[in-house]
Amino acid sequence: MLELAQLNTIEIHAWNATAPDLDHPDRFILDLDPDPQLDWNVMVEAATLTRVVLDELGLQSSCKTSGGKGVHIIVPLAPVHTWQDVKGFSHAIARHLAKIIPQRFSAVSGPRNRIGKIFVDYLRNGKGATTAIALSPRARPGLPISMPVKWDELLELSGAADWNVMTGIAKARLRSGEEAAGAGQQVFTDKMRRLIRAAG
Repeated sequence: MLELAQLNTIEIHAWNATAPDLDHPDRFILDLDPDPQLDWNVMVEAATLTRVVLDELGLQSSCKTSGGKGVHIIVPLAPVHTWQDVKGFSHAIARHLAKIIPQRFSAVSGPRNRIGKIFVDYLRNGKGATTAIALSPRARPGLPISMPVKWDELLELSGAADWNVMTGIAKARLRSGEEAAGAGQQVFTDKMRRLIRAAG
């Protein structure tokens, strides 16, 4: 961290795998990236719907604000799946959301494909792809931070950039150590694969 500070680093991004096993992701992320014109309540609704799909698959998840416009949904995993498998599974979830609620979700990247919609960015789950880590400042006016929040707190927010490097310190202390017990041991089961394949 001191080296990053010396380099004047603002944003800190990370892979979905940790050393020493960089070949097997220990999480996947669904980055809900909205049309900037959408209201925050639409974003909250989309995040809640995404959580419902994950719950139905039997996957525990947590969320954090992006520090910009969207929400990052994090699903911890046991580090046993390949990058290809994890990316493919998260892509299937994105396609499923876009299929069942096409007026709200898109599984195709590009600004023109999310006009009035939210792009479910599964591309963060490829090898070498990164996402801003929790509590990372974002290189935007006011230096907002990506803040972990409880699911029921999303409705209380005014947006995904509610905290900055000054106001987020106390909140960050309250968020430490809240990951659900056992969530890091989750794996994709045959049942999950059948469900998401049949739904998509």
